[in-house]
Amino acid sequence: MIETERLILRPWTQADVAEFARVTNTPAVRKHLGGVQTQAEIQAGFDRVGACQAKNGFSFWIVERRSDGALLGFCGLKVGTEASIAGEIEIGWRLREDAWGQGYAREAAQASLAWAWENLSCNRVVAVTIKENTPSWGLMERLGMRRTPELDFEHPEFPADNPVRYHIAYVIARPNKAASPPAD
Repeated sequence: MIETERLILRPWTQADVAEFARVTNTPAVRKHLGGVQTQAEIQAGFDRVGACQAKNGFSFWIVERRSDGALLGFCGLKVGTEASIAGEIEIGWRLREDAWGQGYAREAAQASLAWAWENLSCNRVVAVTIKENTPSWGLMERLGMRRTPELDFEHPEFPADNPVRYHIAYVIARPNKAASPPAD
C-alpha cells in the first residue's frame, strides 16, 4: 500500500470491481480507451491486474481518496506487453470524471514512480496513450516524461480503422542518485 497526502494506492479486491465499473466505465472516461466495456471485459481486466500483482508484486493499484474512502480509479505499474514496450515497466492511470483536474492523477503517478525507483531495478518507466488524449500526455510531460516516437505502436486489440489503435509513448529515466561523498 502507498499513501500520499490525499490518496491511498492499494491492491484490488473483488469487492472493488462493481464500484470501479460504476465510476470509470463511462463514455467520458473510456473515450480514448475503446469505449464502454461489457461486464465480461471488466472482469477480465480485474483478473489481469490481479495476476500482475501476484506475479510481480505491483499492478495498476486502486486509488482511494483518504478523506472519505471514495474509489477514484486506478494508478500504478505493470510490465508492458504490447509491441515496442514489451518487458518495460509501464505506468498508467484512469480516474473517474469527477476527480479530473484536482491533481489526483499526478499525485498518484508521482507516488507510483517513487515506488518504482525505490523497489524496481528498471532504468526507465514508459507510458502510452493516444495522440488525441491530451490530458493524459500532458500529465506525462508534467511528470517529466519525454515523448519517444520510436516506441509508438499500433495496438493489436483494435482494428486498423479504430482511432484508438495508434499509441504514442513517453519515457522517464531513473533519476540519478547524488554521488556519495568520498570516504575519509
